[in-house]
Amino acid sequence: MKTIQILLFGCVLFFVLPLHAQESTTQRLSQLMQEHPVMGLSIAVVKEGKLVHTQALGWKEEGKVPLQTSDLFRIASISKSFTATGLLQLVEKKILSLDDDVSELIGFPIRNPKFPDTVITLRMLLSHTSSLNDSQGYFTLDVAHPDKNARWQEVYNAYAPGAGYQYCNLNFNLAGAILEKYAGQRFDLYIQENILRPLGVYGGYDVDVLDSSRFAKIYRYLPDSSSFLLTPEAYSSKSEELKSYISGYSTPIFSPTGGMKISAPDLAKYLIMHMNYGKIGTSRIISTESSTLMQTPFSEDEYYGLALWHTEKLIPGVDLVGHTGSAYGLYSALFFNPNEKYGFVVISNGCDPSYEEGFNIVIRKAFQILYDEWIEIPKL
Repeated sequence: MKTIQILLFGCVLFFVLPLHAQESTTQRLSQLMQEHPVMGLSIAVVKEGKLVHTQALGWKEEGKVPLQTSDLFRIASISKSFTATGLLQLVEKKILSLDDDVSELIGFPIRNPKFPDTVITLRMLLSHTSSLNDSQGYFTLDVAHPDKNARWQEVYNAYAPGAGYQYCNLNFNLAGAILEKYAGQRFDLYIQENILRPLGVYGGYDVDVLDSSRFAKIYRYLPDSSSFLLTPEAYSSKSEELKSYISGYSTPIFSPTGGMKISAPDLAKYLIMHMNYGKIGTSRIISTESSTLMQTPFSEDEYYGLALWHTEKLIPGVDLVGHTGSAYGLYSALFFNPNEKYGFVVISNGCDPSYEEGFNIVIRKAFQILYDEWIEIPKL
């Protein structure tokens, strides 16, 4: 009899706890959106290796169209991990090596003029230790090409390649061009066929092949006027640039550094793959070794691996692995705990731009809410 009672109690908890978490999550996220200006918020929760909750609050189009969980966002710098994942697929096939000379790979000199004999490697690009910077911009590789930019030397820092860390978008636009060149396939198409399709998710880098009706409009919040400004350039067409596209060089028009468009639930499936060290269900995207490498900090002094990084500041004292993104007013974050098999995706298409402990304040507070309600023991 006691065994039956215990089983029945367990069944009640199984149904009650998720319901309680859903209701409490809605209440607390709604309160957060009252405390801070937020256009829209889309979230996904992974627990015990499975997607257990998705939710969208606020507006897809200000005052007109409510946000849906199926809506797509340009997720900004989380996109870097897709580029790194694709390159590691080529490394596994021995088409490339992480220690290859970027100069030889890209076809023009990538050398810090202060350290001309020090090779800048693919590994350095993916770990932001190349000594490159974004001072000349990063939307075209011309900025680093000695024959195309008279100020090319300014894209290099004063320290030797491999000797320091600086976050740099140019690193990943170079990496994307290398991926395209050695895959023998346009960058956006390669990611589609080798990562997104095997995962069974909808998204991509080319806005012209996606359903534009699903794009969540992106807004920049203006504190001085307490208003939101629409930033439509986040989803600009690349059809004109494609007419003069040069494979292995024009790649930055797709922004391997920040141009992925995807929904929060589908991004959570990608999270599960990395949380499971390269595999989801029966699909293996990269090897366990490659996935582990992506999650391993480059050195004891740095928290950044290969397009994924560690932090204990998002949830104080809890080690999480993932990446953030911010562009055009959008803020995004994907983080997971590979040992305990949980993780969260939070995306806002416009919110309070304030930062706290290195994270957008709205994103950080949303993560804390999701952790409290879904991972900590619920208080019934």
